[in-house]
Amino acid sequence: MPALSPWRTILALAAALALTGAVQAQTKVRVGQPQAGTFQFVPLQVGAEAGIFHKHGVEIEVSSFAGGPRVQQAIAAGAIDIGLGSGPELALAAKGAPEIGVAAMADAPYSVLLAVLKDSPIRTAADLKGRTISISSKGSLTDWLAHELSRLQSWGADGFKTAPLGSTQAQAAALKTHQIDGMIVEANAGYRLEETGEGRVVVQFGELIKPFHIYVIYARKAFAAEHPDAVRAFLAGWFETIAYMQSHRAETIAIVERSAHVSPALAARDYDELRGMFNPTGRFDPKALAVLSRSFVEMGMLPQAPDIKTLITEQYLPQAQ
Repeated sequence: MPALSPWRTILALAAALALTGAVQAQTKVRVGQPQAGTFQFVPLQVGAEAGIFHKHGVEIEVSSFAGGPRVQQAIAAGAIDIGLGSGPELALAAKGAPEIGVAAMADAPYSVLLAVLKDSPIRTAADLKGRTISISSKGSLTDWLAHELSRLQSWGADGFKTAPLGSTQAQAAALKTHQIDGMIVEANAGYRLEETGEGRVVVQFGELIKPFHIYVIYARKAFAAEHPDAVRAFLAGWFETIAYMQSHRAETIAIVERSAHVSPALAARDYDELRGMFNPTGRFDPKALAVLSRSFVEMGMLPQAPDIKTLITEQYLPQAQ
């Protein structure tokens, strides 16, 4: 067979490169997160900066919303393709929301805690009886966690009062002015109080409530049906990012420090105390699903527990090697 001329060789290489570029063309996936700057959602930024999503052929366009309910609204409106949300929000799928849970994102609720002022007489969960504790809103994840904490103390669901105060900033302001005795908030807010010497963490929910799926990755049903490979590619990138974070402590902490605008010490605490909450495979735990199903009824979201298996799928998850 005659050798290719130099020009033919160049043309062949150019054609091969063009073909490779076509194969590696990036698919845009619009992703919604409840808020920016918190550790539980930082894998999106880590995966993007480390080039992991790009490696899987995905270009993520991330939008931050003021809480989980607005992420759900964006999915329903077709404004995003993938949403990161709380496990209890699966109840919305049972109510007809056009979404499906495609992966268990995080398990035990390490990202939520109960904090009090430094000089508070509350030292343990047993000291909460009859107190007033803030939550974000009625029917929210923090609302359910408050009632579950009361049940775990054998007080029934209402051993202490709950005050729905909205944002973390509003809850912290009420705590500092002694309008409430404690607040159930995302972990970073409690860590900040300890770092400034203003408060103490009394309850770490991840130590008390297991099994659980505190966060779930949702896909808009129409997007998953039309672009199943994009959903698979996004999840492959997500779980490779989770593995990367486990083995790249310094790099992850640097990203947390920048994205959350926190001190190096606080970013390191976020990493060391919260990285274990991420589910490494995305597989759903039947026991955790049973707890979620119970939570739907206890929060008044549904009159009775649904067949939760109809609200989730594992068909888009990376296959075990």
